[in-house]
Amino acid sequence: MADKSKTTIIVKKIKKGHEAHHGGSWKVAYADFTTAMMAFFLLLWLISMLEPAKRAAIADYFTNFNLFQSGQSFMQQTSAIHEEVKPAQAENPAERFKEQMKKAIEEKLKELKDHIMIDTVEGGVRIQIVDLEGEPMFPLSSAEPTEKAREILKVVADNIKDEPAKIAVEGHTDAVPFRGGKTTNWELSTARASSARRELEKNGVAPEKIARVVGYADTMPLIKDDPKDPRNRRISIILMFEKGQTPSQTNYIQEKQG
Repeated sequence: MADKSKTTIIVKKIKKGHEAHHGGSWKVAYADFTTAMMAFFLLLWLISMLEPAKRAAIADYFTNFNLFQSGQSFMQQTSAIHEEVKPAQAENPAERFKEQMKKAIEEKLKELKDHIMIDTVEGGVRIQIVDLEGEPMFPLSSAEPTEKAREILKVVADNIKDEPAKIAVEGHTDAVPFRGGKTTNWELSTARASSARRELEKNGVAPEKIARVVGYADTMPLIKDDPKDPRNRRISIILMFEKGQTPSQTNYIQEKQG
């Protein structure tokens, strides 16, 4: 007879499977939501950069929008507005004038462009009219500009006379001692700067735009390694676009940086 006390009871446990998950569809929906929000805030940012008149034009577009009415799309209109606003916001008057002056030199002074140097200074643009070996802008020991110098100064005047900037005119000489009695390079550089100023005014630059006319003799050579280099003999015309800054402040900055 079998021993019932030793009967083995087997309990079978059945695991219920997890409910079917939702897959990755929620990720797609979340990504669409995030993209839409980013586009929305980008649109708000772009609209905030528009002038009030441009914002009013966009508001008017949506107020009177008609799906069945032909005409320019919103994207076409906002694109045109963006093209109008962007240059005004990004424009740097010094860089703009520098490019304008370079273009004028290429068009009108191509044969004399080696006599002209243009660079930007703190808050403005400096135009330098330099001598070359055997091609002076002023005759030896004279403050009267040559015809080439007059031609260059006329083009410069045409381009600066309508600019909203004060103007400084500087005269510089090389380190060769002046041979003319008691007159020195100080008097010569100052006289040449004054002569250049007269040429600018004769060609339309208003006298009240001239902030300063000064001669530096040979104290600020362009070619520091060779004080007698003819390029040290030059006229510098500086346009100052920043409000509240005078040409004398710019010269101080240049000297410190040089």
